[in-house]
Amino acid sequence: MRPRLLDLFCCEGGAAAGYHRAGFDITGIDRDPQPNYPFPFIQADALHPPVDLTMFDAIHASPPCQHFTAYRRNVGESITDRYDDLLEPTRAMLETAGRPYVIENVEGAPLVDPVTLCGSMFDLDVRRHRLFETNWGLQDHPWPCRHKIWGRRFKASTNRKPDSRYTIEVGAWNEKLELQKRCMGVDHKITLRGLSQAIPPAYTEHIGTQLLAHIPATSRVTACD
Repeated sequence: MRPRLLDLFCCEGGAAAGYHRAGFDITGIDRDPQPNYPFPFIQADALHPPVDLTMFDAIHASPPCQHFTAYRRNVGESITDRYDDLLEPTRAMLETAGRPYVIENVEGAPLVDPVTLCGSMFDLDVRRHRLFETNWGLQDHPWPCRHKIWGRRFKASTNRKPDSRYTIEVGAWNEKLELQKRCMGVDHKITLRGLSQAIPPAYTEHIGTQLLAHIPATSRVTACD
């Protein structure tokens, strides 16, 4: 019996794909239509989900990051007037649910004792640093960032000289979508916008493998409960 995971603010399913590879059945919730989401999907406000959170074994949430992203730091504080800070309300909701949870966000977000993951830890051709907060003790990846791996491999994978970062800029209009998907390790249908908002599935496959140990088989929720 596969455990059930609720994927809040799911977008087009980058995180969900990794959890599914780790062994979870996934249901996604997002306020916008997500026709490319590869698992059962509910269009709704993720902060007011129309489901009982206790009917899931675990919950992942990726609240919008505009308050903390480097883009905000570049354009100034005015961007915070256009976007709500959903991080604190999300954490409060998850704590009330009483399930193992994961909150994902960008560097600079005020997460509690987060673990940082990078594409170089998984031999991917993206940097894509992301922070992960849990209430169950996620362990650091056994490898540190290894950015030097990109100089030789990127040239071999793209058949051209790498730029100074040696990685693909995810979401760039001038790079082929299939190349960006390959560098991110994404194999399901996804748009360029969806990919730009996604995290590599390898991150959540790694997290999901640890998370399984915190959900004993005897206590897992079933769809008919």
